[in-house]
Amino acid sequence: MLQIQENTSLKHLNTFGIEAQARYFVEISHEDELTELFADAKWHSIPRLVLGGGSNMLMVSNFDGLVIRVNIRGIEHRISQDEVMVEAGAGEVWNDLVNFCVDRGFAGMENLSLIPGSVGASPIQNIGAYGVEIKDVFESCRAFEIATGQIKTFTHADCKFGYRESIFKSELKGQYIITSVKYKLSSIPNLNLKYGAIEQELAARGINSPTIKDVSDVVAHIRVSKLPDPSTIGNAGSFFKNPVIDVDKFRLLIKIHPDVVNYPAGEGFIKLAAGWLIEQCGWRGKVVGNTGTWKNQALVLVNHGRATGQEVYDLSSAIIDSVYAKFGVKLEREVNIIGNPA
Repeated sequence: MLQIQENTSLKHLNTFGIEAQARYFVEISHEDELTELFADAKWHSIPRLVLGGGSNMLMVSNFDGLVIRVNIRGIEHRISQDEVMVEAGAGEVWNDLVNFCVDRGFAGMENLSLIPGSVGASPIQNIGAYGVEIKDVFESCRAFEIATGQIKTFTHADCKFGYRESIFKSELKGQYIITSVKYKLSSIPNLNLKYGAIEQELAARGINSPTIKDVSDVVAHIRVSKLPDPSTIGNAGSFFKNPVIDVDKFRLLIKIHPDVVNYPAGEGFIKLAAGWLIEQCGWRGKVVGNTGTWKNQALVLVNHGRATGQEVYDLSSAIIDSVYAKFGVKLEREVNIIGNPA
């Protein structure tokens, strides 16, 4: 029998460490518990929030509805020649899955080491780092359709992946709950070393022929050096998306700011480094009340202990305004805003 809790604190279930309460709260450990939950018509008519690792969200107010924490576990794999299919429950910790694959020589996820969050969130957000995104290794996912109580399998094409985007964040938002995800990996590594400081760090370690374990270790080292540990200071990792602009706008921008950090983003488009833009506006390491930006990475907003979600939101708005004023580029929040900011 499912246990529905009332007036439950979410402070320890979001990596920002923001105090907020859920009117109702339930933890799901098996797919069939979702069927049981939504057999009660009550849960169809109130607001719902599906929660995994709580790592990509900012609570700006209490949640007057039902919070569903997905804690479905389990990892299985199947090897066919050099192809490896790995399926994991949506409640698995993302980095535990990465370590599972790296330890067994399953290549493809090594650049995604140490990203916070759960497996179920990975396709929703199309998480990515160091030149690799989930869409590069995604095979399919199982998802519970709330309206019908049916389980549907979504293929790669079904998900309509974009930069930190998927169909689950757009036209199907709030309609499905992901229960498991299947990834297509390989026993033959095709290492991606060009993005960020991976090559430099490998060279500094005297590694000329890196393994996927070497790449994973280096990515983890770089992330730790740049990003704060949520267990010691509240944060949600990168708060903003790297903006993508067209080539014409980029040509105008680079005339005024010739040192702007940029990367190719497909034909006719350029991706800018949001962290660099924010830092040029003087925000890196700045403390504003109970919140601020991280001393080593301006892209990360932090809770210095007693920040409210509204305080963090207000800081993000000030950063967006200052970057637009200086560069004419509009930053977009990557973190999901839960509640209604003032």
